[in-house]
Amino acid sequence: MHDEPHFGEHEPFSLGVEEELFLVDHDSGRLRNVGAEVLEELGELPRGEVKNELHRSQIELITPVCETVAEAIDELERLREAVLATGVGLMACGTHPTAVEGDSQTTQKTRYERIQRILGDAGATPVCAMHIHVGMPDAETAIRVFNALRRRLPLLEALGANSPYRHGRDTGLASSRALTLRSWPRAGAPRAMADYEDFVRSTDRLTRAADVPDYTYHWWKLRPHPRLGTVEIRALDTQLSTPHRAALVALVHALARHCAETDPGDDAMAPEILDEASFRASREGVAATLPDADGRLWPVTDLVDETLERVRPAAQRLGCADELDGIPALVSDGGGAGLQRAACNGDVASVLGSLLLAAR
Repeated sequence: MHDEPHFGEHEPFSLGVEEELFLVDHDSGRLRNVGAEVLEELGELPRGEVKNELHRSQIELITPVCETVAEAIDELERLREAVLATGVGLMACGTHPTAVEGDSQTTQKTRYERIQRILGDAGATPVCAMHIHVGMPDAETAIRVFNALRRRLPLLEALGANSPYRHGRDTGLASSRALTLRSWPRAGAPRAMADYEDFVRSTDRLTRAADVPDYTYHWWKLRPHPRLGTVEIRALDTQLSTPHRAALVALVHALARHCAETDPGDDAMAPEILDEASFRASREGVAATLPDADGRLWPVTDLVDETLERVRPAAQRLGCADELDGIPALVSDGGGAGLQRAACNGDVASVLGSLLLAAR
């Protein structure tokens, strides 16, 4: 990894959000492989970006650098409306509930064709995530925040689970997207890092070992992102509910600042415990019990109460306390997975209409 890092080039704790969405028929909800056509119809946008994804049935919305959660959510809504204006339908969930392998085609770009060769059948099922970037003032703060957020990943995964259905059936999981990604290389959570140089050396070794061009082929659930000067959380399913989306972005934003400004402690979570916690989070969502570093199990509801109390001062400084207060309502809804299951009338296809996005 030889690029000069760009930490500190934007205001500390600035924010960016990337949202992957399914392109669908706006009446039936079935996948449409029209990513290139949608981009051509969109043309150049005044702010933010819309890009292709691995599958032609997906698209990615990318906000500009934002100061607040409210600004980022407004930017995502504006980008959604621009895509909807092309006549395509959009669906916001981690996996498409009824699509089967073969329904989605790989995007014809060198990067995505390389990824599909790497993944083989593991890449046949398209998945959609929400990625949250928080700007870091310097490289060492980025590593401090990365290490602290690493052990909080399972809670974020539990709250962000929004893909109970895949291939026309209930998977028994709150996030089947997480199950899909378990078959991808470099897609879990890397170890804690001693410092930025440790991160650079580790990343360079893994890039050589994987025989990939650079660290953007490391699909970790979270990672420092030196090219953008951020720490990036990649563990959340795409969210249908705007209040859920805003609450989760606010939680990540506040956690990142809290972790940057407080003593991180020494409770680094062992990889095997973290992996078990992540599986429990993806299986049960907000109803999960999650292990701490010593293996003791705690209900998500207890962890939410403790976390909100801890990060609320940071949220107030960032101007996202109102959005953060949406987390208890998300838990009460059962998360996105709960909303989907509530919309199912015994037939998974009945969920499709509830997942279609509409312009404001």
